Amino acid sequence: MPRFASISLLLALAALPCAAQTSLAVGARQTLVNQYCAGCHNDKVKSGGFTFSKLDLAHPEQNSDQAERVIRKLRAGMMPPVGLPRPEGNGLGNFAASLESAIDSAAAAHPNPGRPALHRLNRTEYRNSVRDLLNVNIDPATLLPPDDMSHGFDNMADVLTISPALMEGYIRAASRVASEAVGDRNITAAMVTYKIPRVISQNGHIEGTPAGTRGGHAVTHNFPADGEYNFRVTFYYSLDGPLYGRVQAKEQKVEFSVDGERVALLDINPSMVLTDDIRTPNIAVKAGPHRIAAAFIQKFDGMVEDVLSPPGLSLVDLNIAQYPGLTPLPHLHDLSVSGPFRPTGVSETPSRARIFTCRPGSVADEIPCARKIIGALTRQAWRRPVTDADVEDLLTFYQRGRNGKDFDSGIRTALQALLASPEFVFRFERTPAGVSAGDNHRVSDLELASRLSYFLWSSAPDNQLITLAAQDRLKDPAVLERQVRRMLADPKAWALTANFASQWLHLQNLKDAQPDAYLYPNFNRNLADSMRRETEFFFDSVIREDRGVPELLTANYTFVDETLAKHYGIPGVLGTRFRRVEIPEEHRRGLLGEAGILTLTSVSNRTSPVQRGKYVLEVLFGVAPPTPPPNVPPLRENTGEGKALSVRQRQEEHRANEPCRSCHATIDPLGFALENYDPTGAWRTRDSGFPIDPQGKLFDGSDLNGPGGLRAALLSHSDSFLGTFTESLLAYGLGRVVDNTDMPVVRAIRREAARNNNRFSAYVLGIVKSAPFQMRRAESESMQ
Repeated sequence: MPRFASISLLLALAALPCAAQTSLAVGARQTLVNQYCAGCHNDKVKSGGFTFSKLDLAHPEQNSDQAERVIRKLRAGMMPPVGLPRPEGNGLGNFAASLESAIDSAAAAHPNPGRPALHRLNRTEYRNSVRDLLNVNIDPATLLPPDDMSHGFDNMADVLTISPALMEGYIRAASRVASEAVGDRNITAAMVTYKIPRVISQNGHIEGTPAGTRGGHAVTHNFPADGEYNFRVTFYYSLDGPLYGRVQAKEQKVEFSVDGERVALLDINPSMVLTDDIRTPNIAVKAGPHRIAAAFIQKFDGMVEDVLSPPGLSLVDLNIAQYPGLTPLPHLHDLSVSGPFRPTGVSETPSRARIFTCRPGSVADEIPCARKIIGALTRQAWRRPVTDADVEDLLTFYQRGRNGKDFDSGIRTALQALLASPEFVFRFERTPAGVSAGDNHRVSDLELASRLSYFLWSSAPDNQLITLAAQDRLKDPAVLERQVRRMLADPKAWALTANFASQWLHLQNLKDAQPDAYLYPNFNRNLADSMRRETEFFFDSVIREDRGVPELLTANYTFVDETLAKHYGIPGVLGTRFRRVEIPEEHRRGLLGEAGILTLTSVSNRTSPVQRGKYVLEVLFGVAPPTPPPNVPPLRENTGEGKALSVRQRQEEHRANEPCRSCHATIDPLGFALENYDPTGAWRTRDSGFPIDPQGKLFDGSDLNGPGGLRAALLSHSDSFLGTFTESLLAYGLGRVVDNTDMPVVRAIRREAARNNNRFSAYVLGIVKSAPFQMRRAESESMQ
């Protein structure tokens, strides 16, 4: 029996319940198609570009790409369209299940695990791998170019390509990382600047700054050596030159602090001009990461009369600084750190404690100590046990850095070499000897360890994983499951939220959302950041508490800080700490009630039922809407001329004629159900003076009435929602695009998870135990 027979058997068994309960004879399939489908989907009409003449209903596995299109539409309830006849009872569900059964049975007999391309570490994986290796935090955006995205994720191997310029970037990054981690007493003084975006309100307290302050900025800065450093801040200025907030700048002070301790308190000169700044004297700081902050001393607590009421985006108009009667406050533009000046050495830092596991007592002790340090670092960096040859190669770099300098310089040079090595930058998966091109084979335990750690942690495997893999024990199902549960409980599993959930739900687009400041003055970047963190904390709670995935839609709780609580009208929440709160209002439950998702699916001056409907269709139902035809006229805006109309009225006017009508009939009702939320996700009952009408018809003909109706519609098509979630998580876990050949695995994982109450861990374990995760198809010789 082949080594992968157990995985194939698992797939076959997973397909049996569906086949046994919903078998539909081939003749019945054809009859159903002829009666309800063929009138539109034939060679002449080809509605939606699809014809059933291309699909062999007796053997749908032979045209699985076509069959999967049919299954997806049927599971979502999108076919036949509203108004056309449909089979009684569960006829469509049985038809979809019979197609699934045939495809899944064929896939179980001939599994295709796929062949991922060579996987390069993306910026997030690089940062996390460096953090776990060296205990140093870096900003990869300053070292490496942005990663391309494919099918919604930035860890897809097909777009993680390499070029000579990018490889040079990894070499430069390795030099920078090695220098920061080891420290360098001979480093040249330099300036690092942290900018403060204009869209961040500085009227209140900023997280990370000392108590009793307002505005400013706080960052963790890595100081490369013991020495003297100074801190500088610049300010926002009015467009015509004076300091923004000059009227209120008299007696304003800026406090500078290191690790929460004040190191300087400087006055602001109200007569400053654009070229002016304020700078501290040189201050002694030890090497390593330190929390630095610059913030204004809080002079009073109360409303500030501003161009906006209430004030939020204070810098929406820089021209208002000198208007009589207004009280804008000064705002910092950036915070800079310069140094080291007169470096005296390098103190013990978290990264040096991680690196220097031994200290040579004499010159004779240096090579043995260097060998020990290099061996330990290389094992984790290259994600495998190291050989004597590996260490000897890196010792040549150590010796090159050591010559004429000191032991630390040698270690720094060797560290740079191992970080710049392809063994660190790429996740190699090699075909075992004796495996023919096109055959399936298990990945090695060490390769499985890397797949697992970059899936759950977006980082390299830790020592425990590498040890188990080196002993060939990780493939044991019981051992593997214990490791998965251990890793999900580890704080590093936050990466699933920060990376998978953020990209699946498009939260990264919140940074580009900018509702019109005059129409929605309560919105600012502080609120947008709170919106994003709400969804992250909410998703993370599902992971940590191992809750059912459907709770993403139905949960009666969320996470808020003071900023977001005020936006929602939740009383009794103070401060920047997020805390869990119960949600009594049904309209705030689950993802569809969270302001971040509602904001990123709006435009600046109004809601967008089209964007919101498209989001629900793609992200939650897993069905892509048709591409809009060219030259579609924009939605008419309320310009003040003529009668103002609600967004719904304008949208219905827009879609009154073809070619808009048919597509909008599918998309718009989903968006209309969310019309009670304004472009910032705040609840409302009127739009442009008209009562909100959130009613409509889902594409299966069922009624929609507001967020609760849309939530119920998603739950009534839970196969689509859970299948889409599984498909997205599988793609992210594999680091490659999922196609029609993977859908039998998606269904097997979903069915097995259903037996475990759809708990989040059940989906993760289903993916980790699947053939695509544990196996790969051998490449041809020309591709190796």
